[in-house]
Amino acid sequence: MSTTIVVIGAGPYGLSTAAHLKARGLHVRVFGSPMASWAGNMPAGMLLKSPPSASVLSAPKPGFTLDAYAREAREPRPAGHDPVPVEMFVRYGRWFAEQLVPEVENIRVLGVDRQADGFHLKLASGEELRASAVVVASGTDGFAYVPEPLTALVPEGLVSHSSHHADLARFAGRDVVVVGAGQSAQESAALLSEAGARVQLLVRGRELVFGAAPTPPPHWQPDTGLGRSWGLYGVVHHAAAFRFLPAATRLRLVKRVLGPFGSWWLKPRLEGVVPVHVGRRITQAARNAAGVTLTTQDTDGRIHTIETGHVLAATGYRVRLDALDFLAPELRAELTRTAGFPHLDAGLQSSVPGLYFTGIQAAATFGPLLRFTCGTRFAAPRLAAAVAARG
Repeated sequence: MSTTIVVIGAGPYGLSTAAHLKARGLHVRVFGSPMASWAGNMPAGMLLKSPPSASVLSAPKPGFTLDAYAREAREPRPAGHDPVPVEMFVRYGRWFAEQLVPEVENIRVLGVDRQADGFHLKLASGEELRASAVVVASGTDGFAYVPEPLTALVPEGLVSHSSHHADLARFAGRDVVVVGAGQSAQESAALLSEAGARVQLLVRGRELVFGAAPTPPPHWQPDTGLGRSWGLYGVVHHAAAFRFLPAATRLRLVKRVLGPFGSWWLKPRLEGVVPVHVGRRITQAARNAAGVTLTTQDTDGRIHTIETGHVLAATGYRVRLDALDFLAPELRAELTRTAGFPHLDAGLQSSVPGLYFTGIQAAATFGPLLRFTCGTRFAAPRLAAAVAARG
C-alpha cells in the first residue's frame, strides 16, 4: 500500500496542510499552482478584508508570518488594522511555499478513484499514482454562484462572476451594474469606479452595511482574527465544538456570521461616488442592443429597470460537491453531505476513509472560521494529526 499523502490545491489551506503533514515526516505530494486563485481570480488593487494578524498561513514552526515575509522581502510591514494588498498576500503565500513546500507540482489532477488499499489518481501529465490519503483543498474553485435570473446571460459574456476578473480596468468607459452587498461587491464597485467605469451597485437588502472602524482601547469585547466580539471569539476559539450543533443551526451560522458587509475603509470610496440601489431584487435579465436590461422589484413591490453594458455578480460562493469533477462520480456518491458540504469528523475526514476536506468545504462542520485564511491555524495541524494517526 502506498504511504503517499496527496494534497489537491496550493492556496492557503493546501500549503498550510502540506507544511504540517511534512513536519510529521509524512510523504506528501501537492498538486496545484501556489496562490493561483488569489492571483488570477482577485482584482488588481484589492485589499484583504482581514487584518495583517489574520492574513497568515499556518506553519508548523515560527517564522513564516506575513510580517516575517515583509521583513525578509524588505516590503512595508502592515500592522494593526492596515489593509493588506492582495498582491502582497500572493507574494507572501508563494514565499511560504518556497520555504516550506517547495516541491509543489503545477499539475492538474484529472481523476481520483477509491480502491481497496487507498486511492488511485490520474494527472494531466499522464502519470498515475496511488495514495493512502487525499486532502481536497481546492478552495472556491467551481463554487462561484450567479443568481438564477442572470445565469442565461453568462455564456453570452454579458454577465460574469466577480471571481472571473483579475483586472477590472478592462471595463473603463463602460456601464456596469454590480450585484451584491458584501465585501466583494462593494470593493468591486469601488475599483470599477476608480478604473473609469460608470458603475451602479444593486443590493437586495434594505441598506448597505459597513464594518465599524477601529477604535482605541480599552475594549470590553475580545479581539479575534475575524473581528471584535464575544460571538466571534466563540467561532474562532471553539471551532472544534461547532460540529455538535444541529445541522440547520450550523448552516444558518455559516451563512449569517460575518455576512454581507464591507470594510470600514470602503465607505468613503462608495458614498457619494457610486449610485447604490437598495431593496432591489432582480426578477428578469434580458439582452438588448447595448447590453442588458435588468428588471427589479423593490420592497414595496414596485418594478424598476436598469440598462447596462455588463452585470458583475459579486454574489459569493456555494459549496457543491458535484462541482468537484476530479472526484469520481462513484466516490462523490459515497460522501455523506450536509446540504452541499461534506460531513466531516473531528479530524476533517469525510465519510470515505482517507478522504479529507479543508477550507470553505469544511465550514458546515467547523463554522465560518473555515471561510477565512486564519482558519488554517485551526484546520492544518488538526488534519495533519488525524492523517498521522491513521498510520
